[in-house]
Amino acid sequence: MRILAVHNYYQQPGGEEQIFNTEATLLQSYGHEVVRYTLNNDQIAGMNSLVLAKNTLWNQAVYQELRSLIRQERPQVAHFHNTFPLISPAAYYAAKDEGVAVVQTLHNYRLLCPNALFFRAGRVCEDCLGKPFPLPGIIHGCYRGSRAASAMVASTISFHSLLGTWSKAVDVFIAYSRFAMQKFIEGGLPAEKLAFKTNFLHPAPDPGEGKGGYGLFVGRLSVEKGLGVMLDAWRQLGGRIPLKILGDGPMAGLVKEAMQEMPEIEWLGRRSLEEVYEFVGNAAFLVFPSEWYETFGRVAIEAFARGTPVVASNIGAITELVEHQRTGMHFRPSDPADLATQINWLLNHPQNLSRMRQAARAEFEAKYTAADNYKRLMEIYQTVCLKCL
Repeated sequence: MRILAVHNYYQQPGGEEQIFNTEATLLQSYGHEVVRYTLNNDQIAGMNSLVLAKNTLWNQAVYQELRSLIRQERPQVAHFHNTFPLISPAAYYAAKDEGVAVVQTLHNYRLLCPNALFFRAGRVCEDCLGKPFPLPGIIHGCYRGSRAASAMVASTISFHSLLGTWSKAVDVFIAYSRFAMQKFIEGGLPAEKLAFKTNFLHPAPDPGEGKGGYGLFVGRLSVEKGLGVMLDAWRQLGGRIPLKILGDGPMAGLVKEAMQEMPEIEWLGRRSLEEVYEFVGNAAFLVFPSEWYETFGRVAIEAFARGTPVVASNIGAITELVEHQRTGMHFRPSDPADLATQINWLLNHPQNLSRMRQAARAEFEAKYTAADNYKRLMEIYQTVCLKCL
């Protein structure tokens, strides 16, 4: 089978770009031909705002370019990961007009929410959910703090909803969690076009030993990731266990301040995937304190692969991934005291922590391997592509 893989990305490690490349590599490892079409969002710098707004709504140049590419390569499936903002939903129509099945993986809530997170002013926000025009997102400047930019995104969402793009131009949407599926249905996506498939790792790392004696956070240093909640919890833990932080982001300054106050905290910045796996495997547990509706939480299965339990906020998709007191612990979202309580419980029950390491690895092998994920992806392709049978 030949697959056209389409992605609009930012030049930064991890995230959707990593998932896009991992999936393409997986397909190639099973003998499929993968034709990649990508645009780098760094091109936005210096672009005229009116041109950007027009291209976000409908990029005619991309439409024509993709039609030519499809005629040349003749893929059976066009699998989209992100079209925002430069590729635009026009790309779906290019594939449909050439008779190619269209699959869209839903990495965030961009089709329903201008900032794609359902998160505003430090809390979950569903003000735009299900609205024909997401006006609250404009009023609050939810996209990059700009009402003008938010209006551009909101107009794109509304225009393509009214045009019927999500129901006519996309054959199937892939959601990474049951929770995310339900949100997309509430937001108006056709339930019959939503398919469930988890994320995965390829290749998968071996189990670690967890002998490092530290807690670990891996991710973007930002409000919605719960960084402030985690730092407050460490204050309450009173130096009981070290914390290592991997990642970068707008709250890096807050981490630096916390390091001055709490010497048990160490910020290690961005690291390669191999280094991340090493830190995860040696950690006593991974902290996943997100305050927004994660659509999945890939770092959690990275932890499971290494046999590392996850202490996670009980919100969004992460609730589905972590089973309380089996593969990790749940704590109340945005509640640093409860996070500290759950960590203290783990530290007070080392035998349970050891059993959780075994259960975490078993969970990974049961649900998140590349082989199982490939099988599920083929099932999804075959529901929309007669040529793929």
